[in-house]
Amino acid sequence: MDKIALTAGALYAIVLLRAGGTFAVGWLAGAGARRSRFAGRISSAKFRRAERAIQRWGALVVAASFLTVGFQTAANFLAGSMRMPLSRYLPALFVGGAAWALIYATAGLGVLEVLGRLFAERTAFGVSAVAVLLLAVCGVVVYRRRRAVPSSSDTVADES
Repeated sequence: MDKIALTAGALYAIVLLRAGGTFAVGWLAGAGARRSRFAGRISSAKFRRAERAIQRWGALVVAASFLTVGFQTAANFLAGSMRMPLSRYLPALFVGGAAWALIYATAGLGVLEVLGRLFAERTAFGVSAVAVLLLAVCGVVVYRRRRAVPSSSDTVADES
């Protein structure tokens, strides 16, 4: 249990620094954009409405973003750039960050322990499992890249 508490504490400190730093960078980027040539676009009624919605409801999005993969950075940056008040952002950061740290500390340590046992007791099976996982990841990457690149017949049809 001490190992989980220590890991969760370290992960919590890391997530507070990382997410808080992303919020600060977003805040600075938003301030810079408000002084730039984009200031006219940013001051539109639609943008101000979106900004008010994020200031009011964004704390729920920020807290929930820690339970997702790949959305945390965007949510924290957007919260900063849209000037979410710290009185709403900080509680969301503390709650969401705590959930993230606990999930990764418990599940992460569990996975590492299982992998350690697997490699110690059945090395060939462990190596095979990692190889299959790597092949699956490579297959997904190749599949996505092939879908993203238009084929030569598509480009010829588009040009006519």
